[in-house]
Amino acid sequence: MAKLTTAKKNAEPKSDFGLPEKRKYPMPDAAHARNAKARASQAEHEGKLSAADKQKVDRKADKLLKQK
Repeated sequence: MAKLTTAKKNAEPKSDFGLPEKRKYPMPDAAHARNAKARASQAEHEGKLSAADKQKVDRKADKLLKQK
């Protein structure tokens, strides 16, 4: 997975995020999409992410992963 620096993350369009309104779970490539799914699942289990937000992240990641 390529390193995503703060500058690169800030330069990404909102459409590249699993939660674009919060600019969380960046997915510029397939590796980041897989990581976003894992981190969202982890955050949901810890009670830091709602089930609805996890579903948004999963849908976005799945769409990206099917394209590759």
